[in-house]
Amino acid sequence: MDYATLWLPLRQTCALGLAPILADNKALEVLNKWPVFPESKLSINVSGVHFELNTSLVGQYPNTLLGSDEREYFYDEENREYFFDRDPELFRYIMAYYQSGTLHFPKHMCASAFEEELKFFEILPDHMGDCCYEEYLDQSREVKERMQDNHPLVRSAAMNVSSLRGQLRAIFNDPDYNDAAQVVYYTTGFFIIISVLSNMVETIICTENGQPDHPQTYGDKYSNVFFCVDTACVIIFTVEYLARLYAAESRWKYVKSVMALIDLVAILPYYIALFLPSNKNFSGSLVTLRVFRVFRIFKFSRHSQGLRILGCTLKSCAQELGFLLFSLTLVVVIFATVIYYIEKFDSQTRFQSIPASAWYTIVTMTTLGYGDMVPSTVLGKIVGSICSLCGVLVIALPVPVIVSNFSRIYQQNQRADGRAMRRRIQLANMVREHNERIKRLTARQSFDTTPPSTPNRTTNFKDIQPAS
Repeated sequence: MDYATLWLPLRQTCALGLAPILADNKALEVLNKWPVFPESKLSINVSGVHFELNTSLVGQYPNTLLGSDEREYFYDEENREYFFDRDPELFRYIMAYYQSGTLHFPKHMCASAFEEELKFFEILPDHMGDCCYEEYLDQSREVKERMQDNHPLVRSAAMNVSSLRGQLRAIFNDPDYNDAAQVVYYTTGFFIIISVLSNMVETIICTENGQPDHPQTYGDKYSNVFFCVDTACVIIFTVEYLARLYAAESRWKYVKSVMALIDLVAILPYYIALFLPSNKNFSGSLVTLRVFRVFRIFKFSRHSQGLRILGCTLKSCAQELGFLLFSLTLVVVIFATVIYYIEKFDSQTRFQSIPASAWYTIVTMTTLGYGDMVPSTVLGKIVGSICSLCGVLVIALPVPVIVSNFSRIYQQNQRADGRAMRRRIQLANMVREHNERIKRLTARQSFDTTPPSTPNRTTNFKDIQPAS
């Protein structure tokens, strides 16, 4: 009897679900001798959950873990399956990728955990479907921003404070590091306020000096006092800049940073004006250098959490702000050109050129309305009204994005504060336990090294017998 005669009835019987399947011993003997073909499916065990994948599907992706020979490292010969100690819920999306060829992102799962699964199975995120790609990018960016903890408390806990540079770095970056950090924090803040107020007060007019065109100011009347105040502030700022430069981990990186440039601009005009000769040829230069003193107010951004959040918000919204600037420029050019040619034929027109008309367009779009330039024709007034409405729409478009980014960064900063405080408490507890352990070990060692004390022997004179 040939193989086909025995195999076809057996296959039909199995398909119909009849039992008993075989009644002939010869058929069993033939089946036992039947050659075993290689399995067409991969049996996969992911943390106790079993999956099956066709080898032809995974073979289409040889650059992945399951599609390459690297999967043999995870083969369990005893159970004849591939075992992976991974998340079975996320593996369903990995399995769907092999079946459909498109990667989908689980919106209810963590983006960081999904990225780890993709990295483990050697699947590139570029295969993400269009339906999930934007959501994946948004959540991935949000997770990275949350994990990027730049809070000064965390930095001071992580930095090496055993050296002098490390201690200075902790003092300048973490106001709560110790009492010296508190003194530095409030001292620099006080001198920043004094410097800004001094720069404002010295421009106030006090009395007339007989020349109506040149009234006397407090800066002219009390020039020595303001010079001493400015000198004291510059000395403090110079010491701070040099100390930060010395304590920085990378001095060149610190010099190129924005805050270092602000610190340098805050003190450099004083030294330039100090060495310039005081004559009329350099009077304009001195006035220009005084303008740069206003940049000292930006030093508050190092001491103000709100200003730092605002700066991070503007940085994260750079694309939206760029779109706003481009849209405003486009609309301004269009309306300025249109209203110029509309008002051109009026003899008393104030719109002498397209740049002059652009000034009117900007003022109108921002709803300021100075009134120095007003269209006189009916068509010009209609164009001005449309310009005002377009300005409101264009400016209002990026506002929700900026507000949402500010709220997100503020919440991230609050979470960073909480994590930093918990780490600080944990670090303080570890230090206290370490000190107590050292005290116990020191006391034990001192007890072990102390020589045994000899017992006090009291002499009993009654036991002493006189010599015979």
